[in-house]
Amino acid sequence: MSLVNQVQDFVSNLMESKLSRVYTYHNLDHTTGVVIAVNKLCDEEKVSSSDKEILLVAAWFHDIGYTNGCKNHEDSSVEIAAQFLKEKGKSEEYIDKVSSLIKTTAKEYVPQTLLEKIIKDADYYHILDDDYVSNCEGLRKEWENVEGKLFTELEWAKENEFFLSKIHQFYTSYAIEHWNSLKEKNIKRLQKKIKKMNEELPKGKKGKEKEEKPERGIDTLFRVTLGNHTRLSGIADSKANILLSVNAIIISIALSTLIPKLDSPSNAHLIIPTFIMLMSSVITIIFAILSTRPKVTKGIFTKKDIEDKKVNLLFFGNFYKMPLEDYKWAMNEMMKDREYLYNSMIKDLYYLGIVLEKKYRLLRIAYNVFMIGIVLSVIAFVLAFKALGG
Repeated sequence: MSLVNQVQDFVSNLMESKLSRVYTYHNLDHTTGVVIAVNKLCDEEKVSSSDKEILLVAAWFHDIGYTNGCKNHEDSSVEIAAQFLKEKGKSEEYIDKVSSLIKTTAKEYVPQTLLEKIIKDADYYHILDDDYVSNCEGLRKEWENVEGKLFTELEWAKENEFFLSKIHQFYTSYAIEHWNSLKEKNIKRLQKKIKKMNEELPKGKKGKEKEEKPERGIDTLFRVTLGNHTRLSGIADSKANILLSVNAIIISIALSTLIPKLDSPSNAHLIIPTFIMLMSSVITIIFAILSTRPKVTKGIFTKKDIEDKKVNLLFFGNFYKMPLEDYKWAMNEMMKDREYLYNSMIKDLYYLGIVLEKKYRLLRIAYNVFMIGIVLSVIAFVLAFKALGG
């Protein structure tokens, strides 16, 4: 099997198994497209077979770094490629050439050599497609998933039109001669789409496009904050579970090993240390349970509660006993009223914060009791054995 085929198998398997689904653009489909474009440009630019192999290897590896996250993905791609090629016995010079070409695909890099120009042009093969306007939705979704960047349809069309017409350029002779015309067609499609959307905007809405951005920022704020609250709650529950498990083991060992021996007069010196240890464990367990104990709510609301905007429909405890139809009606009423909706989200975050404060306060007490109890137990055992020895 040729080296290129081995690389293809390795990259395909790694992307299918490790690449996160949030990468809706930089995935195996994109990589395969770049490889096809490199093949085409190598043939048209009369590249030697040895250089073509290096280009194809770099093309397969150029986005593999996304399996480790998008930050510094080019460097990560270089590391993965270098490790693979070393295992295949390739020379340092060969690996350096592949690494250099991978780094060429960085957005801000301006290619210098023919090979760099080929992989750079191939990386933007997608802008030639007749369906480019709809296909670039994958990149839009990826930016939203990974970077939290949100665009309206109009903003996204303008973003792409600006990139194609003002920023992007081809470098190889073949791409300049044959691909620029295809790019121009997509620029015109985007311009036509922008014009149509501008015409369809209600009067006075055009000047408000930028004013709507803060609302998307607010949505992101709520989503991130809610996620942080949820993670903190999970951490608190994990800490409580640790305390419960450890102290349950301590109590079970004490009951099975120490307690039966306390009947003997010769072990009377162990009563106080054992009592301190057991009491500290019991108190720790009580506070750990209190930190995770759920609060039961009534689970019903009335029509008047919805009209007066008194009930938070985002918390399950306020509706779990209600019929589905009543809940659907209430949710639709809330979604019609932006103020009610945002206030409900604010209440949700606020009361989650209250619950978190209680969890961590009780956990702090539990950990303090556990720490002090362990220290006192050890001291008591030492003193008891010392008194016995004296």
